[in-house]
Formats: sequence, structure tokens, C-alpha cells
Amino acid sequence: MRRLSAALALAVSFFAPCPPVNAQGAPPADASRKWEILDNSFLVEEAFNQEAGVVQNIFTWTRGRDGAWAGSFTQEWPAPGMAHQLSYTLAYLSTGPATGVGDVLLNYRYQVREERAGGPAISPRLSVILPTGREADGLGGGTAGLQINVPASKQFGDFYVHANMGYTWLSGAQRTTNIAGSGIWRVAPMFNLMLESVAAIGESTTVSPGFRRGWNIGEHQLVIGAAVPMTRADGRSTAALLTYFSYELPFR
Repeated sequence: MRRLSAALALAVSFFAPCPPVNAQGAPPADASRKWEILDNSFLVEEAFNQEAGVVQNIFTWTRGRDGAWAGSFTQEWPAPGMAHQLSYTLAYLSTGPATGVGDVLLNYRYQVREERAGGPAISPRLSVILPTGREADGLGGGTAGLQINVPASKQFGDFYVHANMGYTWLSGAQRTTNIAGSGIWRVAPMFNLMLESVAAIGESTTVSPGFRRGWNIGEHQLVIGAAVPMTRADGRSTAALLTYFSYELPFR
């Protein structure tokens, strides 16, 4: 379950985010039409920070076939504009025998580059991992740590491609290199099909098909989604159900 907690920490930060009608970055120059839903992937981080005056609330819940489950809440804030973003991630999970609070992530992300016709958006993230979950019960890593991730995102008409490379370090406990990629197909203006994949080098590989559906309500945006992450680790394959809910709104 320690591995699940670390994976949750990684994935949840990737849950990174979405815009109201015009939030999360300017439309790329080569786009035939601006994408209506951005920064709402489940496992692979998209390289778009929050716009000034927009806050996003993200809830996720994942349940495995063995009954273990993990829930998370992430809140993202511009600081104060799109170049800098601050966020935090809270986790609550159940291993079966034990249920409780998981490790906390405090995140900073810098928009190095916005998407243009000549290249992708790039937005590196640095996270501090706080050992708030009980290690003895498998709810946390038992030690403080750091995580870095570098996402890149590029639109190709009705398709978006995202790529990530990251590293998780838990003091005296874990050092994991992660690579990830995804493809998103805009089937309709507010409905996307998704295929995501994340590999923890030497540990596990996850492939996750899913979908997301959004609604713009004035200056607010609501996005829901679901996926079926299938993971291969330690010679075994497991499947889970992942659900996603995002609510983005302006603040003054």
C-alpha cells in the first residue's frame, strides 16, 4: 500500500486542472478551434497553469477490485497570475485493514512556456511531500520527500498529446523515476475520450482508458469523468475504477 500512496501522490498532482469559458491558457496558433476542456487529465499532468482570478477544486476517487480505495482533493490557485501556480493535495484512503489520512502534497508550478504553433506548453512542478499518513497502516510513506515533474502539452487539431517525466524521492525510503504520456480525442466540443499511460521505472506500468464531459455555466466550469486504470506490477495485473470531478470558478 506504500506504493499505492506514492502513486496516488504522483497521480493526484497530475490531476492538475481545467478552465472556465476562457481559462487555462491562450489558444495555440495552429489550432483550428480552441479546446473547450483543458487541464483535466486524471493520471498524466497537462502543462497549463490557472489563469488569474480562477480557482479549481478537483476530487478523485479510485477503487480496486480488492476493495482498497483512495480519495483525494486538490485545490489550485494562480499566484497571482498564470506564470506561477500554488496548490495542495489531501488524500484519504483505505487499505482494507486500515482507513485514514494519507500524505499531503504542497505544489508549486511555473509556466515556462505557453503553447505556440512552433512548440508545446511546458510547466515544471515541484512538490513537497509531508508524511501525514500512518506508515504502519500502509497509509503513507513514513518520511518527508520531494517530487518533480515536467509536463509538455501540444494540440494537433482535435487531438491533444501530453508527455511527462518525473522523479519522486522519499528520504531513506524510495526513489522512483516516472514517465507518462496520453492522447485525448475531442469527439464533441465538451466530450473527450482519453488514453493515459504511466510507468514507474522498475516497479509498475498503468494503462488507463477513460472519458471526460464538461459544462460551462456562466464563468464556472464543471467537468466529470471516469477511467479504468489497469496496472501491471510484481508479475500481477490489477484493474480499478477511477472517478473524477472538477469545479472551476472565479474569485475576486
